[in-house]
Amino acid sequence: MDTQPQSEPVSYTALYADGHFDRVHLTELVNKGGAAGKIYRVEEHPKLVAKIFHNKNKSAVNRKKLEAMLLNRPNFPPAIKDGVEYVQIAWPEAILDDENGFCVGYLMPLIDMSKAVSLDHLMQKAIRKKLNLPEKYSYRLFAAYNVSSMVAALHSCGHYIVDLKPSNVSVYKDSMMVAMVDCDGFSIKGERNNRYPAEFVSEEYIYPEGMEQSCDEMGEEQDKFALAVMIFKLLNNGIHPFSGVPRKNDGVMLTIQNRIEQYRYAYGLWPDTYQAPHPYSIHEYFDKTTLELFERAFTKGANRPSAQEWQNHLHNLLHNLKICKKNPDHAYFTAKGCGLCAAEERFKGNMSSIKKQKETPQMLRGMEISSISVENLQKNKAEKISEDAKIKRISFALLGLYLIFFGSFYLLLDIIKDFVIRLGLGLQAIFITLTMYFINYFLNKYKTKFPIFQNRSIVLMLQVYAFICILIALVFINEIPTDVFKPVL
Repeated sequence: MDTQPQSEPVSYTALYADGHFDRVHLTELVNKGGAAGKIYRVEEHPKLVAKIFHNKNKSAVNRKKLEAMLLNRPNFPPAIKDGVEYVQIAWPEAILDDENGFCVGYLMPLIDMSKAVSLDHLMQKAIRKKLNLPEKYSYRLFAAYNVSSMVAALHSCGHYIVDLKPSNVSVYKDSMMVAMVDCDGFSIKGERNNRYPAEFVSEEYIYPEGMEQSCDEMGEEQDKFALAVMIFKLLNNGIHPFSGVPRKNDGVMLTIQNRIEQYRYAYGLWPDTYQAPHPYSIHEYFDKTTLELFERAFTKGANRPSAQEWQNHLHNLLHNLKICKKNPDHAYFTAKGCGLCAAEERFKGNMSSIKKQKETPQMLRGMEISSISVENLQKNKAEKISEDAKIKRISFALLGLYLIFFGSFYLLLDIIKDFVIRLGLGLQAIFITLTMYFINYFLNKYKTKFPIFQNRSIVLMLQVYAFICILIALVFINEIPTDVFKPVL
């Protein structure tokens, strides 16, 4: 294990919430830490560690936030299970000052991360097997209950996590108790309703309304949404509630966060028009109340369930869970039976189908995959580069023709000047409207074939250019006095 480079232990003054202080000495470097700071062991307090901030320039801001955390602690005593004590949250115990009185970090409880894993490791069967994690479904339900109870306790104090996601929550491998670190990154409520905002938030867990907000504007609604996503994934084999199978293959593929922003929830009471549920989802086997809570969490205009509601509901599920007779690691909620068994049967059926497909020659661009060689791949690559260059030349040629055509539009209309004038201004206006419609239609239709037209700024510029050229041509053809366009003073 790494140690500090100094020959003598670094010492700081520890200031506690009750006003007393003592001198502490740092020893081993436990963790190099992330963006915020490094973690060291403390000689005088074996059950505590010190987090030392990287950025010492934020001393005053850090001190105020830590003071608020010391004065407004969530009620989280260490949990005890089977006689073993588990620290569940690394909340500050004391502020650390250097010899100049600058806040350099804080003391917090030591969480033994060698006995814990990231919560997202608990969601995928392959990863559980690789890390030798328990396979029991009830354990994942228990982990979801513990996360919701922790979030509920923080909310009762007015604190928000904001960057709530599975990778930021750890779970003890032998008990499924959860642990949270980096609490100084939370949104903290201070005295007189002051708030010290969070600094980070992660995509795929940002609530739809939050797409127009910064971190310092986010609060309980962000936590309620992210918590519901985590519970859904824990209960549904790691499937994200906004993932699914797109119903059309020719459309634009939306990211998970895009789907969240558009409320593309595929597991609700009404089918989503963009995507169907994941083929191995077991949401249809959930308890009715569970489905209603997810419906409220992920659909537009609904009142999202609070962390306390989730805690109460998951507590009820744990005490009414039915163990599967076919596989004791499985469990289910209703008379519909075991969704995990049903998902495994679907998986086996799909694997059987894939096996049959492998018995037939696999084709790629009209060639058997087995016949593809390095020479053929290099040849295909060269052809692709040549084709891209050709399309690029054609694109610029079309662009030049477009500019020349509308730039000389007056000369073209002048040939049929009398006919245009007889049409009248009304039909001319309709002509302009239809022309702009077809320009917009063709530019959007062929933008996939010509990459230059995929740039929205270029497409908009071309449309404005055509409109101005047509308008100027008609003004001169109709001999409209230019004084009409002068402002009246």
